[in-house]
Amino acid sequence: MPRPRTLQRLRRALVGWAALGPLLLTVLLAYGGSVLWTLRVSFSSSRTLPVDDFVGLAQYERLLGNARWMESLQHLALYGGLFMLACLGLGILLAVAIDQKVRAEDLLRSLFLYPYALSFVATGLVWQWLLQPDGAVAAGVRALGGEGFDWLIDPDRVLYTLVIATTWQAAGLVMAIMLAGLRGVDPQLWQAARVDGIPRWRVLLQIVLPSLGPSLATATVLLFTGVVKLFDAVVAMTQGGPGNASDVPARFIMDHLFGRANIGLASAGAVLMLLSVLVLVAPLLYWRARRQEAA
Repeated sequence: MPRPRTLQRLRRALVGWAALGPLLLTVLLAYGGSVLWTLRVSFSSSRTLPVDDFVGLAQYERLLGNARWMESLQHLALYGGLFMLACLGLGILLAVAIDQKVRAEDLLRSLFLYPYALSFVATGLVWQWLLQPDGAVAAGVRALGGEGFDWLIDPDRVLYTLVIATTWQAAGLVMAIMLAGLRGVDPQLWQAARVDGIPRWRVLLQIVLPSLGPSLATATVLLFTGVVKLFDAVVAMTQGGPGNASDVPARFIMDHLFGRANIGLASAGAVLMLLSVLVLVAPLLYWRARRQEAA
């Protein structure tokens, strides 16, 4: 027979689920409905308003034949690779540094994580002011004898300014995730390595970091989704310019959805972006499930 305490806990759990059930169902239906609606519109000839017809993959063919769309994908690939490498590298270094039981650890954690609490619009505006040709960074370079800093208006370098700004904002999140993983490492591992005379850096690289797979996977998924939905920072810093040198898929989608009244083409782009996220997330979820079963 179940104990009275067990029955009470079960009753509370059922009451809680009964209260949250309708809300969760509403959220799932709203999210799933919006995804299905977008998918349906992408197979139609919709322009300003949705049209209830079926044109197959015509919108996707138009999208893949659009030079601006393909160029925006190239920009996103370059930006995403640099952004993720920079965030992961800097985040891991910050986590390792803070894990050394430094003084004012709480203050440092807050300082590094605080930028992530800012909106990308605020981040973009601040970094636009810093990196513009007559801004603070350019003035500092000229004070050191240089010719200034014009990356924000240089078509070949403007993407790097986006990497700098967004890495400053997101590296703290990676730091927090990796620091939590480092704090979960068995302290006896460090003690055994110290007794055996193994250098700390070697233990970190060959033993500790490989064991942080779940933390690294979580950080990778969050950063990748941030790459796919990159929009606010681009609009705030460059407006996709100069020309289309910093245009990205999300801006292309929003431009065709609201500016050019082509919701069919915009919906096709949104579906492709969603598929790109699923392609990354699905294998990671499968790997995590297999890892939990093996444990």
